[in-house]
Amino acid sequence: MCWIWPPCTGPSNMYWLKKLAGMLATLLLVSMLTFGALYLIPGDPAVLILGTEAEPHDLELVRSQLGLDRPVTAQYTRWLSDAVHGDFGDSITFSKGYSVSRLVASALPVTIPLAVAAIFLSLLLATPLGAFAASRRGGKLDSLILTLAQTGLSIPAFWLGILAIQFFAVDLGWFPPGSMPKWSADPAGAAVSLLLPALVLAVPRAAILTRIVPTAMLEALGEEYIRTARGKGVSEWVIVSKHALKNALVSISTVAGIQLIQLLAGTIVIEQVFSLPGLGRLILSSVLL
Repeated sequence: MCWIWPPCTGPSNMYWLKKLAGMLATLLLVSMLTFGALYLIPGDPAVLILGTEAEPHDLELVRSQLGLDRPVTAQYTRWLSDAVHGDFGDSITFSKGYSVSRLVASALPVTIPLAVAAIFLSLLLATPLGAFAASRRGGKLDSLILTLAQTGLSIPAFWLGILAIQFFAVDLGWFPPGSMPKWSADPAGAAVSLLLPALVLAVPRAAILTRIVPTAMLEALGEEYIRTARGKGVSEWVIVSKHALKNALVSISTVAGIQLIQLLAGTIVIEQVFSLPGLGRLILSSVLL
C-alpha cells in the first residue's frame, strides 16, 4: 500500500518503484521478443501436428483451435496470459495429452537438486582453495591453485563427464554409470546418481570461484582493521578465516547465485552424458524429435 499511497512515496519507495518498473518492462520486452521469434521459425504448427498429408480444412480447424487465425496482438495477449498462469500448451513431440507444464514439472526434481548440489560442491572446493591462494599470494601454492583453476576451466564438460564415468563408475564402481531412479522409489539411489554429475558440473564453477575468492579477500586484507589486528598479534589463520573470508562471502554468494540460475537451464550436456531425465535433456529431446 505504501507504494501506491501518495503520502508514502518517499525517495526510498520511488527507488524501488523504478526498479520494479524496469524489471516489468524488461520482462515484457523479453516476452515480445520470444513471441516474435516464433514467427521467424519456419514451419506451420498445424502441419507439425497433423502431418503434411492433412486436408486443408483439417489444418484450418487446428489453426482455429490454436488461435492462429486471430490477429497477432490477440495471439500475443492470449499467449502471455497463459504463460503467466503456467499454461504452456500441450506438447506436439511427446505423448499426446501431456502438457508442457507437466513435462517440465517432471524434469525439475532432477535438475534442481543437481544444480544445487553442483553449487554446494563448487563452494566447498573453491572457498578453501581461494583462501589458501590469498594467504600465499605470489607463492608456489598460489601458482599451483591458479593453474588447477585454469585447467578446470579448460576441460570440456562432456569429456570430464566421460572420464568420471570411466574412472569412478566403471573402474572403481563407486557410482552408477548413468540413469536415475525416481525419488519416490529410491531416494538414496537417486541422491547417489546425482553426486557424480554434480561433481563434474562443480569443477568449472569451482574454478571460476577460485579465481574470484583471492581477489575479494585481498581487498579485505588491505583494510585498516586487518592491519590493526596484525599489529595486535592476531594469527594469520584467524585474520584470513574470520575477517577476510567473511567479507569475501558477499562476492562469492553473488557469483554462486548467478551460476545456480545458469545451471537450471545449462545442464544439457551433463544430463545427456549421464542419462538423467532432467530439464536439459528434455529441451534437447524436444528439439531433436
